[in-house]
Parts: sequence; C-alpha cells; structure tokens
Amino acid sequence: MTFANPVLLAVGLVVAAALAWAALAATRRRSAALTLAGVAAAGGGRARLAGVWFTIAGIAVLAVAAAGPAATVPVSHASGTVILAVDVSGSMAATDVPPSRLSAAKEAAQAFINAQPASVNIGVVAFEQGGFEAAVPSADHATALAAIGRLSTGGATSLGSAILAALSAITRKTVSIGPNGTAPDIGFWPSATIVLFSDGQDGGDSAASGGSTDSGAGTAGSTDTGAVAVAQQAGVRIDTVGVGTAAGTTVDVDGYHLFTGLDEATLKSISRTTGGTYHPASDASELNGIASSINLRLTVTNQPLPLAGAFIAAALALLAMGAVLTVARTGRVV
Repeated sequence: MTFANPVLLAVGLVVAAALAWAALAATRRRSAALTLAGVAAAGGGRARLAGVWFTIAGIAVLAVAAAGPAATVPVSHASGTVILAVDVSGSMAATDVPPSRLSAAKEAAQAFINAQPASVNIGVVAFEQGGFEAAVPSADHATALAAIGRLSTGGATSLGSAILAALSAITRKTVSIGPNGTAPDIGFWPSATIVLFSDGQDGGDSAASGGSTDSGAGTAGSTDTGAVAVAQQAGVRIDTVGVGTAAGTTVDVDGYHLFTGLDEATLKSISRTTGGTYHPASDASELNGIASSINLRLTVTNQPLPLAGAFIAAALALLAMGAVLTVARTGRVV
C-alpha cells in the first residue's frame, strides 16, 4: 500500500495515539481515586470507555484515509502499440479491388482504428521505396484516421523499409540493418503489433534486408528478410493483409502498362516468421472484417486502486459506533 500524503498519516496517527494515552491516563486516575475511596471498579471501566476507544479507532482510520492510500492491482487489457503500415506504391492504384486497392485498404485501416480501445496507441507508416511515418503512435486515434485519409499512391514498394520504419515508430529511434546484414538489438516489444496492408509486390531494398538473396517460393524476398528478422528478434508480431487478387490486373505507372497481382507467398512468410497471421482480402467486404479478425495481445499492468473511500466508510462506522456507545452509557454524545 502506498500513500499520497504520508505526512497527514503521521500527524493523524500521532493525534490518535495522544488521545489513546489520555484515555488510559484518565482510566488510571479514576481507578486510583476509587481505590483510595474504598470503592471497587467492579470491572466496568473498560465497558465505560468502549465508546471512547471506538472513537479513537475511527480517528486513526480517518487519518489513513486522509493520507490518500492506494494499492496496486494487476489489470489485464488490450494495450500496447499498433502500427498500420500501408502500401502506397503505384500497384495499389489497381482496380481489381474496387474502387482501388489503396481505397479499400484505407477503408479497412480506418475501420480497424475505430474498433480499437483507447488503451491502444496507433501509428501510421506509409511505404513505397522506403517507409515514412505519417502519424506517430498515439492514443489520439483521430490523428491516425486523418493520416490514413491523406494517403495517395506513388513510387515502388519496399516491404523491408516499411517494416523498419514501423519498428522505428515503435521504438522511437531509427532502426536499420547493420553492416553485413546484421540485425540490430532493439529490445523486446511483445505488446507491439504491425498490421501490414499490401499487395506484396516488392521492389526490393538491399539496405532493408542486409543483402539477403533468398527469393525462394514461400519465403520473404530479398527486400524484407533482414527487417523481418529484426521484428522476430524483438517479439513484434506482423499481421499481413493481402490487398488485391491473384488474377491481378494492369495498372498505368509512368506511362507503362504493368501487370500486378497479389503475392500471397511473401505476405504469408512475413506473418508466419513473426508469429502473426495472414488475412486474405480479395474485396472490400473482406477487408472490412479485418478489424474483428486481428487479435491484439492482452497485457497485464499494475494500476493504482484508491482506497480512501473504503477507509472513510470504515472510519465513519467506527465513529458512529463510538457515539452510540457513549450515548447509551452516559446519555451524552461527548
């Protein structure tokens, strides 16, 4: 138990102790006087002072209440940090998910934000060729909603840079791959989650991967292997949301007609490696269900529980009992 004002507690207990000493002294004097007078106390002294003792106890408990007592109790709730990493590369302008992949992703991301409790800090990272932070993690979800609304397409995709930018937002410091592809130690962040909205089309970035060349089927490509390793080591789960269709479509990028389709293998590998989940979303209606299908981690935190009210109630009960006993014994309140 902790006290907000321990000085008040000390003063109150000193007062209660002084009253108790005075009551004992008065009892001794009365007993001595009765003895000198040849009158036996008949064992009624203690009963006579019962009201006084209840009153003194009430004062002592009231002193505890005045000191602002509080206890810490473990409380479990969905909390931590969620970074929404949204792909804004040129391929996200494709219309195989109407009205476009990016529009559908933005709608799903905003629905996800609206579904989260206030205890979750939400940040936004937009990524093309290198991620950038659109909104720092905050309990102010309106800021994240506004950042999502401002997103527009342009550039190429680098999944690795997106993950590194999201990790930087979580840790509040720049996270990058070290020399020779070594993964930096950024600590352990088990209550942090990255939700990655992308079609999985990866332009690649050797800085993000540490130069990895692993491009086999079902594994993360060269752009994100190193970044995924950093997230895995830090205990950060990455849930991926596949935006687009496997059949794909063509999109105009800088005057060129390019075919783009959903790369589920890369997105599944990222989520699987970090203990997250891949969520297929071939149309807007499936994307709208993402908010309820991604489970945030429950964390346990110690929170203060004010106890002043309970002590005040106990003090009032003791004072009332003392008054009742005093009135019943002497016919007077004091």
